[in-house]
Amino acid sequence: MRKRDIHAAIRVLKREVAQWRVPAVGHFTQTPFMVLISCILSLRTQDKTTDAASRRLFKLARTPKTMIRLDIKTIEKTIYPVGFYKNKAVNIKKICDLLLSQYQGRVPDDIDELLKLPGVGRKTANLVVTLGYNKPGICVDTHVHRITNRWGYVQTKTPEQTETALRKKLPTDYWIVINDLLVSFGQNLCRPISPFCSQCKIKRYCDRTGVEVSR
Repeated sequence: MRKRDIHAAIRVLKREVAQWRVPAVGHFTQTPFMVLISCILSLRTQDKTTDAASRRLFKLARTPKTMIRLDIKTIEKTIYPVGFYKNKAVNIKKICDLLLSQYQGRVPDDIDELLKLPGVGRKTANLVVTLGYNKPGICVDTHVHRITNRWGYVQTKTPEQTETALRKKLPTDYWIVINDLLVSFGQNLCRPISPFCSQCKIKRYCDRTGVEVSR
């Protein structure tokens, strides 16, 4: 994909993803805290499971002050069967304690500060900044990493390298939206194995790097 083609590709993607379900975390953007907790639940977990677990947990508590009152066993039971639910329950309690003791109950809007919280990596930190605070950030998950490399827009080996490359190359207008667009696109059309290239509206811009079999 040539650098100038990204504008056309994003325009098409914005139209196309309207037909697909919004990624699970996108359902819980009412507060930065809800974004943070739903992001943590989403790691190594399918969207359907994340959505259901988040809804159950937020029925019990929606703020650090109310969440910290829940014991770990209750959190475990509520978020099961998300991946690594026991570790996530412990981290949620620790996060609430830190938010209340060090951040006056407010979720930080700075990536470096967010990375100090247990269980928070760059993907989660960027999502909190973008979805929670509408501030510039680029959330790179497996879909964003895979697809931007498949396009040939970047040539990187890891999601961290992809984030760095996109920060240098991707127009800032697209930083906040790129994750939601490519998660939906990657889940429904641009699959990891045998993507639906014959149905893709942006295939003219794609280098199809690494694609050996498609439909």
